[in-house]
Amino acid sequence: MLVIGANANVLESRPPSRPAKYLRDHRFRITFWTAAIEGLLVVVHVIPHLVVYVLAVVAIGFWGLVARGYKSPLARNVSWIFAASQALAVLIPVVLFIAKWIAIGAIAIIAVIALVILFAERPRA
Repeated sequence: MLVIGANANVLESRPPSRPAKYLRDHRFRITFWTAAIEGLLVVVHVIPHLVVYVLAVVAIGFWGLVARGYKSPLARNVSWIFAASQALAVLIPVVLFIAKWIAIGAIAIIAVIALVILFAERPRA
């Protein structure tokens, strides 16, 4: 059976099990929801940032060094979902940090412009 998509040109000797097929068909949705929930937990300080970073390193390392060689489609899909969701979960606090500093910079620029306009105004007689 020839698989088309993320596993293009990979020849599987037997058809995948129902759970493996379900995970393959829904892995992007599962990954995004897992990352969103985990990112939210990081943002509200339920999970420390450092834990998410360590999990991401472990997950991506495990997937890259070990799980890619698994013969089981179920194990490959589970490890891929784990690694991808951790990589996305790391991005959420980083993007939030960058957005926060952009907002602070924009507010500071607006405040400076407002002060220039206020101090440049001439009193009316």
